[in-house]
Amino acid sequence: MKATGLGLLVVMGLLFFAAPAMAADEAAAGATAGGSSGFVLLQDKGAGLWGGAIGAGLVIIGAAAGIGRIGGSATESMARQPEAAGSVNTIALITAAMLEGATLFAVVVCMLAVFG
Repeated sequence: MKATGLGLLVVMGLLFFAAPAMAADEAAAGATAGGSSGFVLLQDKGAGLWGGAIGAGLVIIGAAAGIGRIGGSATESMARQPEAAGSVNTIALITAAMLEGATLFAVVVCMLAVFG
């Protein structure tokens, strides 16, 4: 558990120091990309690529943990009270669908950081 926390701390530190690179204006980035047309190559957006990839991965990990917890809790409550299985199943399904919607939105935002 400590190794995971240390790894997360290192990643956050790298992203903290990479933030100024993401804040560069597009005119300067376009000039370094080979012209003043404003076209920015993907290789000039290294921090955005890393941030989007790490963000999307964290979103998916969080969603998987959330859906696993919903399923486990629903199964446990159905085992304890079988007569309430229908309503528990409905509530778990609605909650999982809402979690999936939020996950999709977050992954789209992360991909916009990469390609936007």
